[in-house]
Amino acid sequence: MTVRRSAAALAASAVLCVAAGPAAVAAPSPTPAPAIPSGLYGTGDPTYDGVWRQSLALLAQDTVGVKPAAKAVDWLTGQQCDGGAFPSYRADAAKPCDVKLPLDSNATAAAVQALAALGGQDAAVKKSVGWLKSVQNADGGWSYNPGGASDANSTSIVIGALAAAGEKPDAVKSKGGKTPYDALLTFAQPCGGKNGGAFVYQPKQPGIVADSTSAAVLGAHGKGFVATPGAKDAKGTVCEKSTTVEGAAHNGAAYLAAALAKTGHLNTAPMPGAEDPTEKPDFGNTADAVVALSAQGLGDQAKKPLAWLEQNSAAWAKGAGPAAYAQLIFAAHAAGTDPKSFGGTDLVAGLNATGPAPEKAEKSEKSEEKDSDSGIGVWWIVGVFFIASVGAGFLISGRRKNQQR
Repeated sequence: MTVRRSAAALAASAVLCVAAGPAAVAAPSPTPAPAIPSGLYGTGDPTYDGVWRQSLALLAQDTVGVKPAAKAVDWLTGQQCDGGAFPSYRADAAKPCDVKLPLDSNATAAAVQALAALGGQDAAVKKSVGWLKSVQNADGGWSYNPGGASDANSTSIVIGALAAAGEKPDAVKSKGGKTPYDALLTFAQPCGGKNGGAFVYQPKQPGIVADSTSAAVLGAHGKGFVATPGAKDAKGTVCEKSTTVEGAAHNGAAYLAAALAKTGHLNTAPMPGAEDPTEKPDFGNTADAVVALSAQGLGDQAKKPLAWLEQNSAAWAKGAGPAAYAQLIFAAHAAGTDPKSFGGTDLVAGLNATGPAPEKAEKSEKSEEKDSDSGIGVWWIVGVFFIASVGAGFLISGRRKNQQR
């Protein structure tokens, strides 16, 4: 999922470079980064990931029982366009969305998952789901921006949004009668070969597999970013020939298990033209893989990458910001590990510190019961003391009377 955002930023950078003209011409002054709204999580430029990181942050907080700040939720809902879609970010939410503003299926699907989990946002969720359905491709899938070719990531994230909103993804059909699961199967690779069992981003981009495979495994299960351990996969990690989305999910998880078996982490693919072509650990995709393996019922295979994340991800999360903390929280949640004690790091506190302070937690029922019990105990003691005092009073009074006699 982090790769998807990096790719978007890279594409935008490429466009800017082309627009800059020949090297002999003086480059225009750089556009200053937009000011960070007080309700937004993270301090980086939100142009490409504002809605995305906000949605993940709010969803992660809800997952661990933290009530997000009201202004953080308001900021997210304020990003929605009248038609129901969300862009990656719009600086002035007071104005209607410009017709030229690129609409983002991934940001919209992420926002739906967050707002559906938080509750009280039915109207916004319904509008977004309606928009997502309206831009479904003929093959049953979705693209990053409407009008493009379907990809595994976008299709999977939308499946998670549909499920979160109470829809049945397999009943959401394109005009051609195709479902999102039909689209997912077109990205699944047959067993054997370098990427056997994986889900490619798009058939014409077979080299991008780690990110798309983790997303597609969850999508195949009808799950979003938040998942819990699935029933143990009796097939283990053997890739098997299959024509069903369930079989494709198993094969995708088997691919991830094999990719993680040696080092416990996935690597980033070097960007074209990068000065340093060396592969480096990919924390975000490793966290996503832990969620996918856990959901598939391969919890044993998720232990090694989870342990690697616990030992090595603290600095990455601190530098990368709210979405990174959220991904790690989702991984801890899926694997049944406490995110407040993640290799010595409190992921929840780290996430909360990247934005407006959460709402104060209301007293839990257990807390109220304890207070109630304490109150009863105090009054019981007072009552006993009162009775004892009355008894002592009668006793003293009786003694005085006897002495007077």
